[in-house]
Amino acid sequence: MSTDYQSGRVSLGARMRDLRTEAGFDGKGIAERLGWQRSKVSRLENGKQTPSRKDLEQWADAVDRPDAAAELLGRLTGLETRYRSLRRQYANGHRARQEQGLVETEQTTLLRAVEVIRIPGLFQTPEYARAVFAANAAFRDVPSTDVEDAVRARMRRQQALYEPDRSFRVLLWEGALYALNAPREIMAAQLDRLRSMIGLDTVELGIIPFAAQLKRSPSHGFWIYDRRLVIVETLSTEMWLDDEESIALYERAWEWLAEPAVYGPKAHHLIGRASAALNLT
Repeated sequence: MSTDYQSGRVSLGARMRDLRTEAGFDGKGIAERLGWQRSKVSRLENGKQTPSRKDLEQWADAVDRPDAAAELLGRLTGLETRYRSLRRQYANGHRARQEQGLVETEQTTLLRAVEVIRIPGLFQTPEYARAVFAANAAFRDVPSTDVEDAVRARMRRQQALYEPDRSFRVLLWEGALYALNAPREIMAAQLDRLRSMIGLDTVELGIIPFAAQLKRSPSHGFWIYDRRLVIVETLSTEMWLDDEESIALYERAWEWLAEPAVYGPKAHHLIGRASAALNLT
């Protein structure tokens, strides 16, 4: 269990204890009122057990503070959200993180994604992936010795694209077609690879044009795995969100961004225009 998670659970337990004492109950008294074992009260208050949503709603009622239920549930949502330090994840290189992504993809039937400034890993060529990993290692000052292993892991993950029982619905901001995250020759091959994804029966690739009227701006990338998990990456942290409220919020963001996206021949045209802008001829 992560230190952040445990600290959050201890904090939640302390708040439950405060509400109990404010209401004039000792541990035995609140246990009797709730019909719980005294040991359960102790474990919850000392951060040794994670309460359920029902536990927190019953606790708020038992201490005559139904208004506190929302606060307690909000704290629980914070516990259900997993924050992972990218610095710690990359401390030993890139391969382990790619293999973790491989596991999550294998467990997923419907994957929806938004990328803003780079080509999604599932569509990357080995050369593009290698450039991205090397640049990331330099930026974070972490080892780059396993870049080739990470590239191979990323290529294995792409095998899921060809499995008929899966669906990949990916939205890409047009700017990602122009961002030179790799040398121009590599970028040209990458754009060709991206065009080849259009028409694949397991893939729905949408490009959000620069000129599109937006209901919400594509501020950062995120990945939705079925309806069980959302992964969001910031500069320093990777968030694994598995509470219903967060999943619903990101689903709505994905749907709003999907509305102005273009597909098929129109998407092919935008990719071709970006490729021509490389001026390689």
